[in-house]
Amino acid sequence: MPGPPHDLVTWLDRMTARFPNRSARALALGMLLCVACAAPGLAGAAGINIDVTDAAGKPLVDAVALLEPASGKAPAVKPLADAEISQSKRQFWPRVTVITTGTRATFPNFDTVRHHVYSFSAAKTFELKLYAGVPNVPITFDKPGIVVLGCNIHDTMAAWVVVADTPWFARSAANGHARIESAPPGNYKLRIWHPGLPLNSELAPIAVALGTADVDIKSQLAVSAEP
Repeated sequence: MPGPPHDLVTWLDRMTARFPNRSARALALGMLLCVACAAPGLAGAAGINIDVTDAAGKPLVDAVALLEPASGKAPAVKPLADAEISQSKRQFWPRVTVITTGTRATFPNFDTVRHHVYSFSAAKTFELKLYAGVPNVPITFDKPGIVVLGCNIHDTMAAWVVVADTPWFARSAANGHARIESAPPGNYKLRIWHPGLPLNSELAPIAVALGTADVDIKSQLAVSAEP
């Protein structure tokens, strides 16, 4: 039996239409409602809507939101599929990448010049010496934290990898909006980070009480949305 779509009414109507009489349809409807209510990810599950702006009130892209339990540890995370952080037009793409601990990343070079990618960050120190094309071995990010990337040949190139030790995270889009889903009801602390913040700075976490309704968070950071 196919699972319920976000339009629950449409799904129930479609699934009960195959029953020949009103009594059978009523019985089937009750059973399907039980299945639908127990289905994970159904529309109606609470989430956290986060809108991030800069010091001037403009939407802020590439802000990262990390949700952690108010007490205790977050559930263990699993590595994601390999991330790709490419170099093109002497820039890193994307500028900010969010992954979970243990995830690998590849660093393809699409430029006609060679790059020398490195990081001296505590969360990950590595070096991909002068190369073109795609390095043979991906880099594994095995510790949580902020990893700053650079190129030893082109000083203006910079990017960031946020290695999350929680399964609940999001990165803001160009409109400054991010959404975290799938966290069960409970008390949490929300941490927000942006590459424009001073190095090694840490903002005070925001307390979040998550129930059955969405929670809306607005955060203004003392940075500029201008590149």
